[in-house]
Amino acid sequence: MTSPPSAIGHRRVLRIAVPIVLSNATVPLLGAVDTGVIGQLGDAAPIGAVGLGAVILASLYWVFGFLRMGTSGLVAQARGAGDRIEESAVLLRGLIVALAAGLAFVLGQALLFRAAFAIAPATAEVEDLARHYLAIRIWGAPATIALYAVTGWLIAVERTRGVLALQLWMNGLNIGLDLWFVLGLGWGVGGVASATLIAEWSGLVLGLWLCRSAFAGSLWKDATRIFDRARLSRMARVNTDIMVRSVALQGSFATFVFMGARFGDVTLAANQVLMQFLEITAYALDGFAFAAETLVGQAVGARAVADVRRSSLVTSQWGVGGAVALGLGFWLAGPAIIDVMAKAPEVRETARAFLPWVALAPLIGIASWMFDGIFIGATLTREMRNAMLASVLIYAAALMLLVGAFGNHGLWASLMVLNATRGLTMARLYPRAEAAARAPAAV
Repeated sequence: MTSPPSAIGHRRVLRIAVPIVLSNATVPLLGAVDTGVIGQLGDAAPIGAVGLGAVILASLYWVFGFLRMGTSGLVAQARGAGDRIEESAVLLRGLIVALAAGLAFVLGQALLFRAAFAIAPATAEVEDLARHYLAIRIWGAPATIALYAVTGWLIAVERTRGVLALQLWMNGLNIGLDLWFVLGLGWGVGGVASATLIAEWSGLVLGLWLCRSAFAGSLWKDATRIFDRARLSRMARVNTDIMVRSVALQGSFATFVFMGARFGDVTLAANQVLMQFLEITAYALDGFAFAAETLVGQAVGARAVADVRRSSLVTSQWGVGGAVALGLGFWLAGPAIIDVMAKAPEVRETARAFLPWVALAPLIGIASWMFDGIFIGATLTREMRNAMLASVLIYAAALMLLVGAFGNHGLWASLMVLNATRGLTMARLYPRAEAAARAPAAV
């Protein structure tokens, strides 16, 4: 049996959240180093090839991001219920899904790459180099997808320092090998791909070691439990709901970008600069949403209604505090940040005109981000999916009404409507999170 967790307080929330925030802060660094190292070759084609190849793979792998969230919610509930066998079984199921998906990508790589280049054509030189990059990196697909499940498991059992260690190891090794393979050995695009491939598989090895308690003893080898039809069905249902929600959210952001292109290159560039502020917001506040996933999930598993409420309240207090700090920071430091990110005077001026929207964004969006974490912990994924779909419909209506009347201001206002609606619709459904802790334990 696991030792009883500590009381749900601010210190416990920070112990979960802070490593996630620090881990997220390292993510943009790797892309910058990849670009910088390959840029030393003095040719544009390798830079374009690495960028294009990375986007193609990220788009493919992103579909399986549900494994991170689904694993986190299910493991947290099993932990709250004191079911160590199920804690391990959920991880095993996730790893099996990852292995199957990764092998499918490896075996179907020719078809996948042909389709990708049909959608995003490039010059013959860039495409040749990108194909070389992809032919190497695709062999890391099983490891990359499996790491979603590993990360979800570590978050659910409150080992977020392990997530930070994993991220630091992978990024540090990747950067070191980038420098050696590209600048030292002269391997070019293949060197960048090889560095990432090695980092991915070594990261999985380290991740499995960090999850080693899940494999202690022999109970986790119980095939009857791992392949239990009811539990597999629940996992599939949870993950499908999350995937639908994520696709709808990603489609909403893509629509924002595409509609912004109507206002010309300068506005499009300014919007792209400002979208980086939203990326910063997501990275900074993810830690508190992840803490909500863990603590609410454990409370639901333990059938502790008061702990569901306490977990939701304390994590949200930190989330709101972080949102206020970010909004104020963007308002005060935004012009300086814009100047660093954009050199063209007209882009700077345009970005400043729309800066108030991104200063408001954390305050308007925090409810939706925190409720995402609460609902994932309670495995209210159907409710989260439906709230997302309803919000997208309202977002579409806002786009039709506001963009024509107010231009790019209307576009930003519509994005705020999307996030506000997500928060409001899930707030209305929040009582179901507490009800989940009263209901009989799910199979």
